[in-house]
Amino acid sequence: MPSLTSAGQDPREAVDGALRRLCETEPDIRAWALVDAEGAREAAGHVTDGPLRGVPVGVKDIIDVAGLPTECGSALRRGWIASSDAWLVDRLRRAGAVPLGKTVTTEFAYFQPGPTRNPHNLAHTPGGSSSGSAAAVAAGVVPLALGSQTAGSLTRPASFCGVAGYVAPLGAWSTRGFTGLSPSLDAPGLITAGVTDLAAVVEAVDGTRTDLPDGIRVLVWPGTELVDIDPAMLDALDRTSRALTAAGAKANDLAGQVRTPELAETHATVMAYEAARSLAGEAEHPESLSTPLRELLERGHLTPEGEYRAALDTARIARARVLDLLTRVDVILAPAAPGPAPHGLDATGTPVLSRPWQLLGLPVVTVPGHRDPHGMPLGLQLVGHPDRVARLLGIARHTEGLIQETAEGTR
Repeated sequence: MPSLTSAGQDPREAVDGALRRLCETEPDIRAWALVDAEGAREAAGHVTDGPLRGVPVGVKDIIDVAGLPTECGSALRRGWIASSDAWLVDRLRRAGAVPLGKTVTTEFAYFQPGPTRNPHNLAHTPGGSSSGSAAAVAAGVVPLALGSQTAGSLTRPASFCGVAGYVAPLGAWSTRGFTGLSPSLDAPGLITAGVTDLAAVVEAVDGTRTDLPDGIRVLVWPGTELVDIDPAMLDALDRTSRALTAAGAKANDLAGQVRTPELAETHATVMAYEAARSLAGEAEHPESLSTPLRELLERGHLTPEGEYRAALDTARIARARVLDLLTRVDVILAPAAPGPAPHGLDATGTPVLSRPWQLLGLPVVTVPGHRDPHGMPLGLQLVGHPDRVARLLGIARHTEGLIQETAEGTR
């Protein structure tokens, strides 16, 4: 996979290299909804400086790029052209990055899969909804791609495709120029090959500099009360926890300190209610919607406002409690998905392990490096405090290094 070393290349050479790699991989991977080769080459010719000078970027197709379609994986948006860049695209352009085109998303960033396949095994899902972005990075086409998360839309595909992911804290980065699903839950995010590159892009976007604190404090959460976890994923979690402890961290079990089943169900209520209102126009054309999206909008339409308001109150109270917890520990370490990418392309896997943290608007880093016995990637997620992103990124870099050392020691 490419790293941000392309930032030191001539921008036009970096873009041409990405386009060559795209031509090699796209017939199998199918990660791109649209490739703007001419526009990318022209933009590269105007790049002079910046921390991301010349870095080619894939942009999830719910995020606006001026002059390009934003079709959201749906025939209802076919041919809709964005008049301006999304806030995050604009920030990356200012840092010297070059949008290469639009990556495949599930329909309106929900569950209906697009055509994308997992680069590690074409018979397996890449996850959703940031499927094209994760696959484009994993296939070595671009070192950076943009995604979003409303439930597990970035964390899960990053895990399935063996790449690093960052979900920004709710409200920290603008979602201007995003086609959203749920305003209380939608968050922008990034996908790169590894955490070091992830940290470099976060710094380029908002100035956050990675910090590794002394005396790391970790709460370990296996997520087994929400879903069955693959034994290989539980082993990866255990080995990483023990490696952190051996390196001086203090690790304890999250054990019941957070009522995750309640939060997961609360998340589902908020998401359905708000999606029904965000996509009210699209709901008038049910024949053009997939069954999963139609059912989500129907559930949201039937949800009483009082139930929705009660769900928001539950989220507010739980957020205060968990933020207090995250002032006494640094991160929560957990599986990013129940296991490796499932076989088949008709579904994208469950987002349930991300629902509690997305409801609370917390920043999340997906750390790659583990594999199951069949060689499929297994990602872990680190959940942190929204005011301590620098610390979260530092711990994620440290954790990734320990995972790499563990992997080398088992070869």
